[in-house]
Amino acid sequence: MTEFTLKWRFTEEEYDCLPEQHLNEFKPLDKVGAEFLADFLSDCKVHSKLPFKNGMFRNLDKAKILENNDKEITKWLYQRTIPFEKEVFLSWDGNNGMITKWKFVVKYWNSIFYGGADDLTVFDQSLEWILFFFHEDEIHFGTNKNYEPIAEFDEEWFVI
Repeated sequence: MTEFTLKWRFTEEEYDCLPEQHLNEFKPLDKVGAEFLADFLSDCKVHSKLPFKNGMFRNLDKAKILENNDKEITKWLYQRTIPFEKEVFLSWDGNNGMITKWKFVVKYWNSIFYGGADDLTVFDQSLEWILFFFHEDEIHFGTNKNYEPIAEFDEEWFVI
C-alpha cells in the first residue's frame, strides 16, 4: 500500500482510515498489474460504448449516487448476489489497480470511488458480471447470469 497512488483514500483521517485488518485485504497492483487490467478491459472492449459494449450483458441495473444516500448504495451493492468472499479486480486506469474481496467493495465503496474524479471497473475473473462506477455518480451493473437482486439486507453483516 505504501507505493499505491490512491492510498490516501484508505489511510488518511481526512478521507478514511481503514482498520489495519481491513486495509491488509486491499492488494494494490504495481504498474505492470494495473496496465494488465486496463489492457484486458480495453482488449475485451468492455467500455467501447458506455457503460458496456452493446450486447455484452443480458441484464443491466444501475444506481445513482446522491447526497446522503450512502446506505442505499451499500444496500444496492450488497444485493448484487456476488459472494462476499469473491476475489475481485478493481481498475481505475493503467496506473491504478487492486485486488480485494467483494465484501470490501461493498463496505468501502465510498472510499474506493470518488465521483467526478473516477471511472472504476470492478469485475472477477469470469467476466460474467461487471460493476462500473461512472464519474457522473452512477453505478452500472451488468451480468449474463439469470439475475434477481437479493431481497433481504442483513445489517449485522457490516460488523465484519
